[in-house]
Amino acid sequence: MSEVNVALITGANKGLGLETGRQLGKLGYTVLLGSRDALKGEVAARQLRDDGVDARVVKLDVTKQSDIDASAGQIASEFGKLDVLVNNAGVMIEKGWTKNTTSETTMENLRATFEANVFAIFAVTKAMLPLLLKSEAGRIVNVSSILGSVSLQAAKGSPTYSTKLFAYNASKAALNMLTISLAHELRNTKIKVNSAHPGWVKTDLGGSAAPMSVVDGAKTGVQLATLGEDGPTGGFFHTGKEIPW
Repeated sequence: MSEVNVALITGANKGLGLETGRQLGKLGYTVLLGSRDALKGEVAARQLRDDGVDARVVKLDVTKQSDIDASAGQIASEFGKLDVLVNNAGVMIEKGWTKNTTSETTMENLRATFEANVFAIFAVTKAMLPLLLKSEAGRIVNVSSILGSVSLQAAKGSPTYSTKLFAYNASKAALNMLTISLAHELRNTKIKVNSAHPGWVKTDLGGSAAPMSVVDGAKTGVQLATLGEDGPTGGFFHTGKEIPW
C-alpha cells in the first residue's frame, strides 16, 4: 500500500476543485479528482500532471451511491487509506442574488439542492470514513459558504443579510451542522473536520463579477486540509479566520 498522502476532491474537474487539487499536489499529495464525467476528469488530471502533480481521475457522481461505493473500493485497493477528503461538489440552483423570495422556492429546487449539497456529502463522507481512520492524520474539509452562517443571515447590516437564497443558504447551514456533529463524534481521533468558506470566487457558480481568483479561493480549503496536529476541528473558517455559525 502507498506511503504517500492521498487527497480526494469531489467536483474537481474544473474551478475551485481543480485548483485545490493543484495546490495540494504541489505540496506532494497524490490527488484524486472526483468527476461525474470520467473523460472531463481525465483532461483535468492531465493538466495537473503536466504541471508536475501526481493526479488521477476517479469517476464520482456524488449523487449516485454506486459511484460512491466504487470510488471507496478503488481507493482502498490502490492506497489502503485516505488522508484528505475535500467535499467540494455542490450546486446553486437559484439565480440572482437579491431577487429571490423564500416563498417562491420550489420543492423541486429545494430537494435538488439538498441532494447535492447535504445528502451527497454525507454519503461520500460516510463511505470514506473507514479509509480516513486509517490515515495518520485524516482531514475532512466541507466546502461551505458564508451564506450558510445563520448568525450573519439574521444580523441586520451584515454583509450577507440581504442575500436570501433559501435553498442554497439552508443547505450550507445543514452542511455546517454535519461538520459540527462529525467533528464531535471524531474528537478523540486524529481526524479533523472543518467547514471552509472559500470566498466569492470567479467560478461557474460564483460568476465573473466575483472579486476573488480561483487561486485565492482554494487557499482556505488547502489550509484546512493540511492542518497540523494542534490545528482546530469543528470550526468554520475563511483565510484562517473563524466565521460565526
